[in-house]
Amino acid sequence: MVIEFRSLGRAQRDRRPLAHPVVDGGAGGLVVDGLTKSFGRQRVLDDVGLTVPPRSITAVLGPSGCGKTTMLRILAGFETADAGQVRLAGRELVGPRAWVAPQDRRIGLLPQEGALFPHLSVGGNVGFGLPSGRDRAAAIDRWLEIVGLAGTADRRPEQLSGGMQQRVALARALAADPALILLDEPFSSLDAALRMTVREEIAWVLRDAGTTAVLVTHDQAEALSLADAVVLLLGGRVEQVGPPAELYHRPVSLAAAAFVGEIVELAGIASGGHVESGLGRLPARSPVADGPVTIALRPEQVSVAASAAGVPVRVVEHRYYGPDTVIRARLASGELVAMRTPGYAPRPPGDEIALAVRGDVLAFAGQLRAGE
Repeated sequence: MVIEFRSLGRAQRDRRPLAHPVVDGGAGGLVVDGLTKSFGRQRVLDDVGLTVPPRSITAVLGPSGCGKTTMLRILAGFETADAGQVRLAGRELVGPRAWVAPQDRRIGLLPQEGALFPHLSVGGNVGFGLPSGRDRAAAIDRWLEIVGLAGTADRRPEQLSGGMQQRVALARALAADPALILLDEPFSSLDAALRMTVREEIAWVLRDAGTTAVLVTHDQAEALSLADAVVLLLGGRVEQVGPPAELYHRPVSLAAAAFVGEIVELAGIASGGHVESGLGRLPARSPVADGPVTIALRPEQVSVAASAAGVPVRVVEHRYYGPDTVIRARLASGELVAMRTPGYAPRPPGDEIALAVRGDVLAFAGQLRAGE
């Protein structure tokens, strides 16, 4: 699979296999080139380009205000671009001399709360926009069965749970046979337990249907667990794109490392492929020039040493989260470091323990960011 995202000047868990092979982008996929948008003096999207292969799920990940919702609205046709092109399945939707109306784009949308029509039944919602005829009822039943809601066509939306309503909204979007479906943070209104179940169910349906999908989210776990590729959008520009594991384990910048997952930042000095720090001499994951660096540690890399051979630290606090406990400790250098230990592992403030670091570490040229 080849996925390309371009922005000038800047550096799943599957429940079943894909129903169709993912191929390179092109005639069947989504191609965006040079997308730019400003609101007044604020540049929201800055020359963003991307190629999404057909029959794949791509997540656009970023904080609030990074431009991801604006990009989605431009793709859907709800917003105009200042510059750039959008092509879907070889057809130009947005360009210097082209603009296709939203209803003619063959793009489906799954919004945050489903947005079902309350005056229509479940079947009426799914069949909205389908041509009348004897095949309409069969199509409605088929899509309800696909999303696991067979037999609910006569029920009202308010009789369904939030997760079921989202699946009805997905069936409605897919029934129109879109070339692309956009998912706008569709799980944010669900409670934590239901969110995980519903997002896996919807991902399963999209893969089984062979639908090309773009998921917009600020939830890192959501993006990493569901998507074939993740594009990290920061400040209106593409910071990095690649498979989920690549963004997590090999971020291209400190900003990318800090947004995709948790990090502990420490000062260090790089030399000969290693970095000297308050945690000792550690191997660098990627080549970095000799000199001052900022080390980015994932909390799961740090553990309590089995013996006193580790680096001595003093516990500052511990917090219990159920599956694990987060312990924060202070190094002799005065820097704070956090680690995750399985289960309940209380360490009272003031305790002296020793730490060990597993594997190589991320290191980025330059001093610690202001405030760190």
